[in-house]
Amino acid sequence: MHTVAVLAFDRVVPFDLSTPIEVFTRTRLADGSPAYRVLVCAATPTVDAGAFALRAPWGLDALVDADTVIVPGCADASAPVADEVLDALRLAAARGARVASICSGAFVLAATGLLDGSRATTHWAAAAALAARYPAVEVDPGVLYVDNGRLLTSAGAAAGLDLCLHLIRRDHGSAVAADAARLSVMPLEREGGQAQFVVHEQPPAPRGSALEPVLRWAEENCARDLGLADLAARAGMSTRTLNRRFREQTGTTPLRWLHLARVRRAQHLLEATDHPVDRIAAAAGFGSPTAFRDRFKRVVGTTPHAYRSAFRAPAQSTPA
Repeated sequence: MHTVAVLAFDRVVPFDLSTPIEVFTRTRLADGSPAYRVLVCAATPTVDAGAFALRAPWGLDALVDADTVIVPGCADASAPVADEVLDALRLAAARGARVASICSGAFVLAATGLLDGSRATTHWAAAAALAARYPAVEVDPGVLYVDNGRLLTSAGAAAGLDLCLHLIRRDHGSAVAADAARLSVMPLEREGGQAQFVVHEQPPAPRGSALEPVLRWAEENCARDLGLADLAARAGMSTRTLNRRFREQTGTTPLRWLHLARVRRAQHLLEATDHPVDRIAAAAGFGSPTAFRDRFKRVVGTTPHAYRSAFRAPAQSTPA
């Protein structure tokens, strides 16, 4: 089982600490088994988290054997980091662990020297300070997270959730990540400055709502040439009423929801099949391969070919 070690330290930001604990602990594989083992690790048994104190069950030695290490944000980014913490993070990275920071945790990660020469991000309010203190790090304040392979950094607050869901997608694919997003009540579509390869999930409609049947039908039939009138007819509503209900229950429009449903289907096919891109465009309901590539890049932030290279595991692919 994949082990995630979450680093705790004095003045840790409780939100950043709890986000990976909650997300990874609740993630389940298709058979219902846990996808991750989560350890909370610290240099001392008791950690001062500001509003409360907490006891960390594991020491820093657990970082070294973890598959992924998460460094949460710190309330005082200017505070010095204990040498034993920095050494443990360097050793974990040297032994092959994936190390990711949330928010101002980038300051802790940068202090190890691991981010030197790499692109990174942090909370927008702290980006200038990070760049000034660590000039060898290329700070990009305009994205939700940066994925450098074995080293990842995220912006503040909810961007830590985006990062965790991205890691789940890397580890276990889109279906498991989508389930984790639903448990977090987190629509994965994020507007503005989003990093590449963000998972895109449909805004949920409440169970039992008037829209639930039509949403299920639209997702199952998104390869067809559907329009607003088709959705309205299926829902038994006027187009005006359908538009209003969609905004009330999903926060978006029917056509935008349909576009995202098609992109989601394309993401799944790119990950799970060997179909050529042109065939996937047709199977996902796009009018032409060109329209598919344009829409996919606009929504996901990269090309279908690059997405497939990043996320398709050969052992998971299926024949046509």
